[in-house]
Amino acid sequence: MVCVEIGEGLATVARRNLAQFPNVEVVTCAFERWESSGTAFSMVFAATSWHWLDPNVRYLKAASVLKSGGRLAIVSGGHAFPEGFDSFFTDIQACYNAIGEGVGQWPPARPNDVASESADIERSGLFGEVHVRRYLRAIEYTASEYIDLLNTYSDHRSMEPSRRDPLYAEIRRQIDARSGGRIRKHYLNILNVARLL
Repeated sequence: MVCVEIGEGLATVARRNLAQFPNVEVVTCAFERWESSGTAFSMVFAATSWHWLDPNVRYLKAASVLKSGGRLAIVSGGHAFPEGFDSFFTDIQACYNAIGEGVGQWPPARPNDVASESADIERSGLFGEVHVRRYLRAIEYTASEYIDLLNTYSDHRSMEPSRRDPLYAEIRRQIDARSGGRIRKHYLNILNVARLL
């Protein structure tokens, strides 16, 4: 197994976490520039990263390193808002809107209405027999845990403190005011698996 990671910091963490597996190699490189040295693989797997790759290169590159009949597996998805999702996310939109960080259409599409990667995969002309599965899960957060999570999101990290600080204060206030002091957030993962043509 070869793991391709563009960031040196994350590659270092991956090497440490995978040290007990001698047949795993972690390469620090952009996938688009990575060279397989002639090795052909049974699968190319991308977890919530495919959308960051150059659309003019990603399918060609994946196809070029796969064995005949090999598979491309892409996990996409993100935040999910199924029927009956936690009302906190509707309530907090007023604060996002007030600081100019609203999401536009609310609520977002339901999990079954979120597009998979299948149409894009088929348009490549390199892969077919696309199979799609959806996985919905929920995680509960306290105010501190949720703010810690938000601090991992690039849009929140890049927000001006004059906007982010009042937002976080309101998030904390709303979550702490709830019975139990927790929110429930849903996530959708869409697994797209296709065969090299």
